[in-house]
Amino acid sequence: MRAHGTHFLQIPGPSPVPPEVLAATSRQVIDHRGPAFGELGRKVLGDIKSVFKTEHDVVIYPSSGTGAWEAALVNCLSPGDRIATFETGHFASLWNRLAGRLGLDPVTIGSNWRAGVDPDVVEDALRKDKNHEIKALCVVHNETSTGSTTRLEEIRKAIDAAGHPALFVVDTISGLCSADLRMDEWGIDVVVAGSQKGLMLPPGLSFNAVGPRALKASESAGLKRSYWDWAEMIAANKTGYFPYTPATNLLYGLSSVLDRLLEEGLDTVFARHERHAEATRRAVQAWGLENLCESPRHYSPVLTTVMMPEGHSADAYRKVVLEKFNMSLGSGLSKVADKVFRIGHLGDINDLTLTGALAGCEMGLELVGVPHQRGGVDVAMSYLRETA
Repeated sequence: MRAHGTHFLQIPGPSPVPPEVLAATSRQVIDHRGPAFGELGRKVLGDIKSVFKTEHDVVIYPSSGTGAWEAALVNCLSPGDRIATFETGHFASLWNRLAGRLGLDPVTIGSNWRAGVDPDVVEDALRKDKNHEIKALCVVHNETSTGSTTRLEEIRKAIDAAGHPALFVVDTISGLCSADLRMDEWGIDVVVAGSQKGLMLPPGLSFNAVGPRALKASESAGLKRSYWDWAEMIAANKTGYFPYTPATNLLYGLSSVLDRLLEEGLDTVFARHERHAEATRRAVQAWGLENLCESPRHYSPVLTTVMMPEGHSADAYRKVVLEKFNMSLGSGLSKVADKVFRIGHLGDINDLTLTGALAGCEMGLELVGVPHQRGGVDVAMSYLRETA
């Protein structure tokens, strides 16, 4: 049976897309070698630097975020190179596995699924690496599986305190345009991102923002690359074009969404996400449920991951919420599968969207018989009203 009303997409990405951005993606395709495309390419390649807060090149691929991670690694590194990761959740572990498949030597220097990366652990591991065998430190900015956000400026300070030359590589696939990111100020060498989260686009575009140290490393890196090669992309991009067929319609959408974000102002965008995140956390606390991220300074502005009480299935709960209220919540991944559900509060949402989503969550808890206290929605509404 067809559901009535608007579907509530409250997963932590893909996120709801603004109508004008969807409309932009439906424009007629143009010649990607013609002058009109060159103008579009120059605009988006220039504007995109603002959201990364960089003066350096940003490469745009027609791919998922996983493709952008592969691009980052194969451009910078050689077979057998050691990379260090800190496991903050499912996606941090996936990049570790990807590195191994590429012929790299990934090592995990720490693990905590309930907080962001610990800078003290990073500094200690790098100090112990006297021979500088670690060529790159790869960090997930916003861990989408757990709802924790790493403080990247602290990690940069830890690298500097250790006096280590490792490249600083950051995955902000779910963090970009939702959580503050300052590539140049924080000395990040490569930033990996995707289109379908804070950028409020459909899936299909990914990004590598490339700093000068990484670009220099790419000149001698020995991993094989062709499609992902930065040099060929950057050379073509100088005139607004791409070395192969680009995702023209998604670039139309990107141009539209960048206009929207830059008009609003990034600081306002970040404050909006933080406010919705705080309202969600207050509702969860009022229900008597537990946030998987137990470190307040690492709470995510993108999503909140809620732990189910012992003996209750998160997947069964999500199924009821979808069937009864036409709302999608994020599932638990790998170690926390069926143990948590995830509430996304990013993309094209507002106070009423969030209030409706939290109402669906609270009604679902009642229907499934999950032990909780009523009134979480009221608590969230009070906060939103006070901060309106």
